[in-house]
Amino acid sequence: MIHSMKRRSPENNYRDPGLYHITMNVHDRKRQSLGRIIGDLQCPDGHSNAPRVELTAIGKMVEYELLHSITRHYPVIEIQDYVVMPEHMHFIVNVKNSLISKNGRQTHLGQIIAGFKEGCNRRYWEIIGQGEVVPKPQPTTSAPSVAGGFATSAPDTGANKKLRFSSDRQPLFASGYVDVIPLKPGQLETQRAYIHANPRNRLLRANNPSALRPQRKTINTLVTPNALRGYLIREHALPADDALLWQALTDRLLIVNNHIVCDSYSNLELLEHQLLPVVCHRKDKPFFAQHKQACLNATANGAVLVSARIAKGEQEIIDDTIAQGHPVILITDNGFPEIYHPSEARLQLCTANRLLIVTPWAYQYRPANEEITVAQCKAMNCVVQAICRTKDDWWKK
Repeated sequence: MIHSMKRRSPENNYRDPGLYHITMNVHDRKRQSLGRIIGDLQCPDGHSNAPRVELTAIGKMVEYELLHSITRHYPVIEIQDYVVMPEHMHFIVNVKNSLISKNGRQTHLGQIIAGFKEGCNRRYWEIIGQGEVVPKPQPTTSAPSVAGGFATSAPDTGANKKLRFSSDRQPLFASGYVDVIPLKPGQLETQRAYIHANPRNRLLRANNPSALRPQRKTINTLVTPNALRGYLIREHALPADDALLWQALTDRLLIVNNHIVCDSYSNLELLEHQLLPVVCHRKDKPFFAQHKQACLNATANGAVLVSARIAKGEQEIIDDTIAQGHPVILITDNGFPEIYHPSEARLQLCTANRLLIVTPWAYQYRPANEEITVAQCKAMNCVVQAICRTKDDWWKK
């Protein structure tokens, strides 16, 4: 699916109190810069030379409008964590009460964002020297206005103000915006951390341009769709006659020349090490301590563990491996969109060449409550073994 700046939650009433993480993009990334990233990646947050955004005059104007204009018109709104990046911005809006303006008019979040954009547009046009108002002619039967040179059958109300600028002027912000409503425990804290980490993460990617972006079809598993189907039927008893299941699976997989391939994110050098799969089966639960120790011993000797990190045992082994400073390869359960941002922790590991993220799936937008299917889990475990060229029972030997 194409990423949309107009996704909304159909169950949410945007007139009511709540918290929203808002993202907005500028209209023209090349010509409407709000700032530039400066600083030193070696400096921790809070240091005077830590990674940050040096705002342009336009960026400073946007920051001022964000922090002062919205709350001036809507006192029930509080702007919390925010960052103005060179070509986009994030901020958290805390709506403390039902959305009513100072003049008593009921409104909703979309109208507030639209008003903020309009205010930024006017200030932006003034900054770039296009601040002169150019009235547009309105259909009328009355006499022309002497002052304006155009007919003025209607007063210049708020509804008409946005029509007073000539249509050939580019707005500062692109149409639409994204809102994320933090619902799960810890989600708000994660989004706050993501906002504050934006400048550092951008600088990380700028310093590693070839590795810190999705790379397409870089890994050939040499597994055919038919071979995967046979594996899932034979090893995991998936129904051979469920046509819809198999069609849904193959539609999602990345397939080139009848082989399942994978996209990757980060440095591919980890593939040059000895690769060992980590797949935990229920039947082997009594032997988990042995399994884990075999994995940690292997990483201490230079092997790299590969896992989809689905089962609790797999999570424990992979997390302990990372904690001990050893690299891992993770198979993720969705594809990479064109603009992909891993978590800050994973980005740091990728930068340190301690993590390679791999996916055999085409990207698909999924609601937060949509769970991965059994067929997808087992398919990823097959991909894990195919990448390693080793069966998942190696630790028993």
